[in-house]
Amino acid sequence: MPTYVYETIPQFEGEPVKRFEVRQSMKDAALTQHPDNGQPVRRVPIGGTGLMGGGSSAPQSGGGSCGSGCGCH
Repeated sequence: MPTYVYETIPQFEGEPVKRFEVRQSMKDAALTQHPDNGQPVRRVPIGGTGLMGGGSSAPQSGGGSCGSGCGCH
């Protein structure tokens, strides 16, 4: 089941935005309210490798993007 990132939608000026993660099925509708306090929320689009990591910690060799010979470059 994927983990989605949400953030609260401030209701007044100066209110901080709070981010949180929720594990949901891909079939589930996006949340519209925080599950604990009912505050309005929106799903945050995460691109690339998302929160799972990758990127700079992967070993690099020979100019490819991942260095493993997978053909992704």
